[in-house]
Amino acid sequence: MLERFSTLAGGLDHPEGVAWDPVRSLVYAGGEAGQLYGITLDGSVDVVATTGGFVLGVACDGAGRVYACDVGRGEVVRFDPPSGFLETYASGSPDRHMRAPNWLAFGPDASLYVTDSGDWNRHEGLIWRVPPGESPQVWTEAVNALPNGCCLAADGSALLVVETNAQRIVRVPIEPDGSAGRPELLLELPGTTPDGIALASDGIVLLPCYRPDAVLQADGDGRLGTLVEDPHGQTLGAPANAAFVGERLDRLVTSNLGRWHIAIGDVGLTGLPLCRPRVP
Repeated sequence: MLERFSTLAGGLDHPEGVAWDPVRSLVYAGGEAGQLYGITLDGSVDVVATTGGFVLGVACDGAGRVYACDVGRGEVVRFDPPSGFLETYASGSPDRHMRAPNWLAFGPDASLYVTDSGDWNRHEGLIWRVPPGESPQVWTEAVNALPNGCCLAADGSALLVVETNAQRIVRVPIEPDGSAGRPELLLELPGTTPDGIALASDGIVLLPCYRPDAVLQADGDGRLGTLVEDPHGQTLGAPANAAFVGERLDRLVTSNLGRWHIAIGDVGLTGLPLCRPRVP
């Protein structure tokens, strides 16, 4: 499987987050000095914005605006490509500031869920919910073992969250009133440092890892395997996150936090379309 991957774009600053924007047919990724890269599928790269911090997770809404977790600034920023305008979208509540915003995903009501990891092995992480036009709210503190990558479940009923320090994936139900239900164990990942999560259209869950240099996969019955691994960490070097790209969502891109490029490959899967609401 590794032979199916190649470099899409190089010369990047240790990218961790990666996202696909179908509005402009661009792959977005972040850098350690706050770079927000816009990358075409032919490999052209442009630094479309700079936050001044350290960009981790990225996501796009239905209008093609880009939301990025800036862990250096402790906030989520929003970038509008047509105008070039960059603004703070969320930084916490009046009595609590975001400490380490890491990843983000939209819900069906246009609420943005943001994992706030906290420090390594301190079990002080939490998840924010940012309803459109409202102040951020602490959604749950029950997922606290360095909450990291997250995505909406296929049916929109829950948020799936990587707890890196606990080496597991949990399912957090989204209750009818928008509150968080009790977290449920979905997968255990012993011996790994899981980071990201992405869903294929056939129900397969992809789990990019910081360690090993691999993307794991789990089927609907929870059977865990390896989709692709790079024993030398060259093509895939700490592939922290992954996203399906292209008009048919039939190729997979990975960030490579341990290196300087975005990789792309055909893994024989298609992606589940993400929730991309129109946000006011």
